[in-house]
Amino acid sequence: MKKLLLLISAITLSAVSVFSGNAIAQQATSLDDLLSQLAQGKIAQSKQNQDREAEFNAKKSQQIQLLNQARQQRDQAINLSTQLEKNFQDNDVTLGNNTDALNKRMGELKELFGVLQQVAGDTRSKFQTSVISAQIPGRGQFLDEFAQSMGSSSKLASIEEIERLWFELQREMTQSGKVHKFSREIVLANGEKSQADVVRVGGFNLVSQGKYLEYIDETASVAQLMRQPSSRYLTSANALTSSTNQVVPFALDPTGGSILGLLVQAPDLQERVEQGGAVGYVILAIGLIGLLIAIERFITLFFIGSKVNRQLKSEQASNDNPLGRVMLVQDKNPLDNVETLELKLSESILKEVPVLTTRLTFIKIISVVAPLIGLLGTVTGMINTFQAITLFGTGDPKLMAGGISQALVTTVLGLVVAIPMVFISTLLNTRSRGIINILQQQSAGILAERSENSEKPLTSKQGA
Repeated sequence: MKKLLLLISAITLSAVSVFSGNAIAQQATSLDDLLSQLAQGKIAQSKQNQDREAEFNAKKSQQIQLLNQARQQRDQAINLSTQLEKNFQDNDVTLGNNTDALNKRMGELKELFGVLQQVAGDTRSKFQTSVISAQIPGRGQFLDEFAQSMGSSSKLASIEEIERLWFELQREMTQSGKVHKFSREIVLANGEKSQADVVRVGGFNLVSQGKYLEYIDETASVAQLMRQPSSRYLTSANALTSSTNQVVPFALDPTGGSILGLLVQAPDLQERVEQGGAVGYVILAIGLIGLLIAIERFITLFFIGSKVNRQLKSEQASNDNPLGRVMLVQDKNPLDNVETLELKLSESILKEVPVLTTRLTFIKIISVVAPLIGLLGTVTGMINTFQAITLFGTGDPKLMAGGISQALVTTVLGLVVAIPMVFISTLLNTRSRGIINILQQQSAGILAERSENSEKPLTSKQGA
């Protein structure tokens, strides 16, 4: 029992020490001692509560004071807002009245300023693409500021500004009718900058060192065109650059560079061939082979024809030409009758025909196959075009340009190869057929002569 009391006293003292914080941790030796310690702890706790209550009351007064100060500040802010709102409304009314009064007093001047603003804007747009700005820089900044001031009601245009606008318009018209040479920095095609003489042809073109230039308004610079037009245009540009007060022909772009830009973007011959793709190269290879064969046939038939013509003028048969070899058949068979000689002559002519007509059929085949291959390229190109339309729609024409270019170029290449091959094949056939006709005519003459001689007794060798 004693141990139990001691345990309760220990727990009680621990609890008292927790709540009081500074309680005296003493071990109770008896119940009276424990009761005494509990009474002292209660007294100490009551005193601490009283101190805390007093402190709270003191801070409560301070909080009430702060609350009153905040309320005063709130009331002052509300009064200030009310006053500012009233001032805003008054100023708004005053501004509207003053604006109406300004509009009434400006009258027709406001319409004039609107016209000036529009003219300044249009002139600024024209100066952006005008090559005259390459010679006279800084005009755009004045027009921008002038148009901005005309659009603002807080600033009026001065007489000097209006007169300068008129001056810039007049100067643009005046310079448009002149060819002027001046020196300035230009950007070459390789990216390097160089100081060079630039010739301005009115308001249309800029040339320097035989090259066409363009004016870039964003950077206020003059640069060579990345792609120049064909040589005949560059020749005129070079002549103009080196001319000194002389009249020279010049390819003028009246649009100020738009047509020239489209002209230099047009693909050249090599680029057009490349647009045909693999099918185009196949057509060109076949055409090249046909051309080489045609050249060989022209040369061969020319020499054979020359020898045949010489043989026609000679009584002595020669073995270096088809006609001579046919005539030698008669000499080699002087005693054969007409029928036998006819067969041997026909055999001799048939031996000569392949030599005269060889590879001509191949040229004719090329003239037929080339447009068919071109048609194949056309179909392939159109398939690519439809696939592009299926995937990307018709919004961007550039996506379809590749297929359309292949379709058109292969057709053109096929016709370019086929048409000359048709003429060449016809010409070679006519020439070879002419030689064969000579052989047949001479063969018929030999037979006729042999027939006439066969009716007479053969007394001597009279063949040819």
